Amino acid sequence: MTNLWTTNQPGSFWQCQPNPPDEVWQDAIYKAIPALGLPDAQSDMDTVLALTLGEGRFGSDHWKLGPLTRIYYLVKSIIPRSITPHLRRLYNRRLKTEGIWPIESRYAYFLWEVLRQVLMLSDSKELTIKGFWPDHNRFAFVLTHDIETAAGQEFVEVVTDLEENLGFRSLFNFVPESYKLNYKLLDDLRQRGFEVGIHGLRHDGRLFDSKPAFMQKASRINQYLKEWNAVGFRAELTHRQPEWMQVLEIEYDLSFFDTDPFEPIPGGTMSIWPFFTGHFVELPYTLVQDYTLTSVLGETSPRIWLEKVEFIEEYHGMALVNTHPDYLKSKPTWDVYEKFLTAMKKHDCYWHALPGEVAKWWKSRLVSSETGDPDVLFSKVLLEGGNIRIEE
Repeated sequence: MTNLWTTNQPGSFWQCQPNPPDEVWQDAIYKAIPALGLPDAQSDMDTVLALTLGEGRFGSDHWKLGPLTRIYYLVKSIIPRSITPHLRRLYNRRLKTEGIWPIESRYAYFLWEVLRQVLMLSDSKELTIKGFWPDHNRFAFVLTHDIETAAGQEFVEVVTDLEENLGFRSLFNFVPESYKLNYKLLDDLRQRGFEVGIHGLRHDGRLFDSKPAFMQKASRINQYLKEWNAVGFRAELTHRQPEWMQVLEIEYDLSFFDTDPFEPIPGGTMSIWPFFTGHFVELPYTLVQDYTLTSVLGETSPRIWLEKVEFIEEYHGMALVNTHPDYLKSKPTWDVYEKFLTAMKKHDCYWHALPGEVAKWWKSRLVSSETGDPDVLFSKVLLEGGNIRIEE
């Protein structure tokens, strides 16, 4: 597979000023690789990126749905929606999540160890990096929604009212060829400061059945992107195939996640930050989806979301959540979401932004040294007691 992730080298991630020599980075990477705990990891960073961000550690057939999953999507339309949570619970009993969910920390530890090694190899106790987020905010906070059905579309305005009253804005992804779209709603969302994107094509679980079929569907998706003036995409059911998706004319994608063993294609990129996948920016969701949280796991509070936010804040990551107006209609799920937003409103150290803004920012952070972008600030990294600390 072509390495679509080579842009995400640790040197590009950290953006040190001035940049240490290449040999220092290479030596630091070699010394840090054991932090990943991956038996196939080598000193070649492209291999590391393919195993982590590219999910190569799950094997060459990772993107293919298993036979039972394919059958499920063929008959899903005739299965009552009330039964699907029970099927998910039966399936998820077999999952082993210890150590990888809800927090998959290895990639974060690896990047921090790389920088620690750079400091030690440079015989220095401090260096300067580009800040991760605007105005020295500790982390990014992003709200996204997928609208799967007409009933979900009807509930969108209730969701926007809640978010608007709390000072938040979010992205709403609509399915182009499933339910009858309310184009006035799409226009109203944009006018109120929300963002609109594309969610798959038909939401039938068959977007990636074959490469020729996907290419035909991708052509239609690209046409909808132009018609809607949208720049972002999330595949239905987080089915995904990064090489095929390069034909999508998007600025960012939301189809991947840092860790999620509960999805039809489980796994994860390990990353709690945006990263580049070929020509677009990937914005992985880093907080478990609402349906899994409440309907499958039976949670009645946002504690798992909030605990993960603490980890993301510690490592200057991106807290991105995906919820569904289709499921937010349920009072237990609505209560959890409302409590979550209310708790997040009390934070004062995050940058709340729309996905399109985050993707644009992440690109600008990479190239700002050439463009002289004045919005990118700098932070000091100190080596104290053998550990690194980022000083805003």
